[in-house]
Amino acid sequence: MADYAHSEVLVSTDWVADHLDDTDSIRIVESNEDLLLYDTGHVPNAVQVDWVNDLQQEDIRDFIDGEQFAALCEEKGISNDTTVVFYGDRNNWWACYAFWVFKLYGHDACRIMNGGRKKWTEEDRPLTKEVPEFPRGSYAVPEQDLSIRAFRDQVYQHMEEDGPMVDVRSPEEFRGEITHLPDMPEESSMRGGHIPGASNVPWSRAVDDVDGTFQPRETLEEIYLEEQGLNPDEETIAYCRIGERSSHTWFVLKYLLGFDDVRNYDGSWTEWGNLVGMPIETGDAQSDKA
Repeated sequence: MADYAHSEVLVSTDWVADHLDDTDSIRIVESNEDLLLYDTGHVPNAVQVDWVNDLQQEDIRDFIDGEQFAALCEEKGISNDTTVVFYGDRNNWWACYAFWVFKLYGHDACRIMNGGRKKWTEEDRPLTKEVPEFPRGSYAVPEQDLSIRAFRDQVYQHMEEDGPMVDVRSPEEFRGEITHLPDMPEESSMRGGHIPGASNVPWSRAVDDVDGTFQPRETLEEIYLEEQGLNPDEETIAYCRIGERSSHTWFVLKYLLGFDDVRNYDGSWTEWGNLVGMPIETGDAQSDKA
């Protein structure tokens, strides 16, 4: 992991196993797509952050505000100086999403357990159903760091300026053949397709199929720099359907490849695909049609 641009943000399963009892300074956080998975067994001393009930304000379709974020951290025994290590299912989809939200609120010491829940369980490491209790944390109310978040109007301007964008969904979603995912009606869109000018790099290409760890840096450079022609010095926007898969790619670009300015468009296709007057393209990327 030393070859990554910011290798300090990744920790191994060995590292986590060695620090399970360092609860005064480290908090392990599990965040999953499957909200019931934590209860079936989790890393000892790990707390759960539920991406729906803990991180979202359903009535305004946005994240919790600074006061709510501080209260959540305190409830989980997290203070401003706590090192927070995230892991989860789906090769750390939602772990990266939770990581991104914590970075949105400026939390300094955030880490991802490389390989996530998959690697931990396949190595037959211990799981427990016991929910830990920690002393309440102390957390100063933060402001959002909007430099890592893209909003609709910013994305539109970025598109108009032919700025680089990465659509991390499946090729079928990108081409417009799929407008909703099975059993997820809340993520439906009126139109299928992609934002004009976006390239398609499914998020899953960044991870190893066998153990769920991130691909080596040279492989990531081949995918994003050589194949797609992305430039680490240019502002880049990643998006998907609701912002969770794109937070995974945001993490890869920003921390593993060292992009200076990369933003996650969390409104993503559920916003863009349902807006009146927003342009879309269908089929493969225009650059592939020559």
